[in-house]
Amino acid sequence: MQYSEWEPIYDQILADMGYDKGMDETSVRILKMVTLNSDLIDEDELASKIGKVVTVFGNSPGLEDDIRKMSPVGTLIASGSSVPRLLRLRIIPDIVVTDLDGDMTSQIEASDAGDITLLHAHGDNPSAILMYASRFRGPVILTTQSKPENTVFDFGGFTDGDRAVCLARHFGADRILLEGFDFEHPNFKDGSDPAMKLKKLKWAKKIIYDHNPKGVEIVTP
Repeated sequence: MQYSEWEPIYDQILADMGYDKGMDETSVRILKMVTLNSDLIDEDELASKIGKVVTVFGNSPGLEDDIRKMSPVGTLIASGSSVPRLLRLRIIPDIVVTDLDGDMTSQIEASDAGDITLLHAHGDNPSAILMYASRFRGPVILTTQSKPENTVFDFGGFTDGDRAVCLARHFGADRILLEGFDFEHPNFKDGSDPAMKLKKLKWAKKIIYDHNPKGVEIVTP
């Protein structure tokens, strides 16, 4: 998704969720600062890793059941929170999309194993960026939900899961398998607001299914 397509959706999300675009942009500046010595790769190198068939892993309670029902194929793209569960199943993702939430030890371990990590900046995660972003030693791409600039990209999407789907579509995938996606019954993190989580997932579902202009096939177990 080009930013010109994403920006109207982003503006709607800001209004609906009460977020501040300025805070998103502040987090981007922090992310750029702390990754000056990271292994930043360009868009072409990222594109070369994404095939026509992609499996995207979310972190719903049914992830393991979905994997048993439908074997992952193609390029494996994981939301950050799903990584520890995938590693326990001996599944190493090719790409991880993360806003630096969840089990960071596992995400850093996957980076050390050579996956490409998309590190995402938004207004709620500057402290996580400062704590973790520089610890990723594998190839890294910087992303934002606001306007892209130079080494910071925006392929569309709001949560880790739907950003992974937008990423696959952006680089030409024509068939995307979703595993571990449940928009009504997610895993709630300790201390999180369940109502806010469900509101975010409504946007994720809308982005995946309603904003699919190229008609990319979405497959679920």
